[in-house]
Amino acid sequence: MTTPGLPPLTWLRAFEAAARHLSFTRAAGELHLTQSAVSQHVRSLESFLGRELFVRKTRALELTEAGANYLPIVREAFDLLAHGTRAFTGGDRGRHLVVQCNMGFSVFWLAPRLPRLYAAHPWLVLNIVTPIWDPERNAPQAALEIRFGRAGDMSAHARRLTQDRFYPVCAPGYQEGAVTLDTAALFDCAGVTGSWEAWFATQGRPFSRSEEVNRASTYVIAINAALCGAGVAMGHDTLVRDLIAEGRLVRPFDHAPPLSEGYFLLPPPSHADTPASRAFLDWFEEEAATGPD
Repeated sequence: MTTPGLPPLTWLRAFEAAARHLSFTRAAGELHLTQSAVSQHVRSLESFLGRELFVRKTRALELTEAGANYLPIVREAFDLLAHGTRAFTGGDRGRHLVVQCNMGFSVFWLAPRLPRLYAAHPWLVLNIVTPIWDPERNAPQAALEIRFGRAGDMSAHARRLTQDRFYPVCAPGYQEGAVTLDTAALFDCAGVTGSWEAWFATQGRPFSRSEEVNRASTYVIAINAALCGAGVAMGHDTLVRDLIAEGRLVRPFDHAPPLSEGYFLLPPPSHADTPASRAFLDWFEEEAATGPD
């Protein structure tokens, strides 16, 4: 049943998600609907309002002036509903938080800092989801996300967290401290641009051992292989800076070119924030701003 003078909530949710992503397809993934259903909800809302909300292009959406003016009204309404519901049901309903996070970032950056998070917010309960190959699959269930990739592959509201450099790392005693890349066992993460091939190429040097590189689906495996003394792994600042500072890894070579990929924060939409998401984000912003320990 719809209140007289108000459109159905499903239409408004479809419009807000499509406006945030500027994509019916991504909005559909978030709302667990088909792309055609989201498009139809928006069409119905436009008919109800008597105005076009989007300019529909071949592979993109743009808000019309009417859509841009209506969006803040819809978001404010969702904010009011969310805050009112939390106040009605009690603050403890906002203590759980689902964070979808790149696995390497979770293991080497987030996990070592969790004692400080729980010291500041002992009531917080996290569910950390760490997909490897398909980060889109579980993203709609997460309140916020930390994703690794290139800027061009991220949504418009993603915020870049890092500007890393990449370089080889190994355990301090590997090859008795005199690393020779002609004979060292080499480890890398598959599917990234900061590879052994790229590291050699940025020096104008040929790399003849591509077929001998041990590749893993996550940096967690490659870097742990280096930590255990199995060989030399290609790492980057965010994942290995703390390990180097602790003396668990060393950089046998100085060359460190910039990494194209980075870690991006995809925060929750304003109407979906909770005490847990606000506490985590406030802590995260402060922790990330402090830099390396």
